[in-house]
Amino acid sequence: MGVSGSGKTTIARALAERLGHDFMDADDLHPPANRARLAAGTALTDADRAPWLDSVARAISSRVAGGGRIVVACSALKRVYRDRLRRAAEHMVFVHLDLDRDTLMQRIHRRRGHFMPQSLLDDQLATLQPPAADERAVIVRPLGPVADTVEQVISNLRRIA
Repeated sequence: MGVSGSGKTTIARALAERLGHDFMDADDLHPPANRARLAAGTALTDADRAPWLDSVARAISSRVAGGGRIVVACSALKRVYRDRLRRAAEHMVFVHLDLDRDTLMQRIHRRRGHFMPQSLLDDQLATLQPPAADERAVIVRPLGPVADTVEQVISNLRRIA
């Protein structure tokens, strides 16, 4: 979890591969209207996000019900969003990829072909509610190589398992 540019997709995909789990990018479940709003530089509201979060939760629940394990890249910016997702799998753990604004801006500026414009970063940062102490979550600063960040995530997950 984290804001745009934090490395959610890259880290989650690498983590899933390392653990032998399935991978899903929650962005793929955004309805076309949400993608269009974001691409136009309009921030999503809680009402815009609710059906999308429900789709993500259903996909997680389906995988877990079938005995599978999955790593999901999802912004999950607010606690209420994470709570909504948690209902899909009670043992869900969130990995918050936490970076400073300047680093995030540099990363967003470098990427190409993503529907989320740089102009919405400040809105995401304002919306972000980092995981609270009572949430099953770890916080990682993904500044080094992807493999190092994945190992850091795994090490932190072992501590709360």
